[in-house]
Amino acid sequence: MKNKTLVIIMITLAFLIGGITSQLIFKNNSNQLKDLPKPEITDGIRGTNFGIDKNINEDTIDNYLNREDSVYRDMRMLIDAGDYESIGGDSYLSGIIKGFEAVPLPKIVNVTGLPEEVGDTYQGTTLFTLTEDGKYSPNYEESMEYLEYYFPKDKNIFLMCGGGGYSGMMKEMLINLGWDKNKIYNTGAHWSYNGNNNIIIKNTKNGDVSYDFWKVTYHDIDFKILHKVD
Repeated sequence: MKNKTLVIIMITLAFLIGGITSQLIFKNNSNQLKDLPKPEITDGIRGTNFGIDKNINEDTIDNYLNREDSVYRDMRMLIDAGDYESIGGDSYLSGIIKGFEAVPLPKIVNVTGLPEEVGDTYQGTTLFTLTEDGKYSPNYEESMEYLEYYFPKDKNIFLMCGGGGYSGMMKEMLINLGWDKNKIYNTGAHWSYNGNNNIIIKNTKNGDVSYDFWKVTYHDIDFKILHKVD
């Protein structure tokens, strides 16, 4: 009789624990999928020059990570030809936020409007060419497919870079090409990020500097396997 009572108690406890666990999982998923504020450009130079978001930026991005309905893209190259040290930045990708994957903007489209001190960034082949009349002309048959794969239209898209410029350019490009402006956030400057989810890439030991690029999920573009538009 005692054994039968013990079995019943154990089964009851199992159901209770299972129910509590399910509620916690549901609550956690609900938090991840809570409503986002609509993209809103912040005030001042950060807004007018870079289009950085007022609500979701380097100061608050930790609150919006790990969402199943979103993708996270850092628009920097591993090593940029531009002299970003001249404006207090780093031409090397020195750190990245957990969950972000790097997709190099200078290889997607020719970059314009950089500060004079920075000089020129990458000047090689690009998926698109931004023409003088503000149009984005594809250079390869796969150019649009590439964008739709790494920047899916059915997801929220969180963009970041070193100072906010590349991510602002990417946002402008996507909107121009038909993406929903209410799903794209320029989350600002990793150089100013002080959150709890930083992956440190730059190492300094005994005066020597090295970069652990193996920690970065980096989507380089191999133009040799693509098909040029005639």
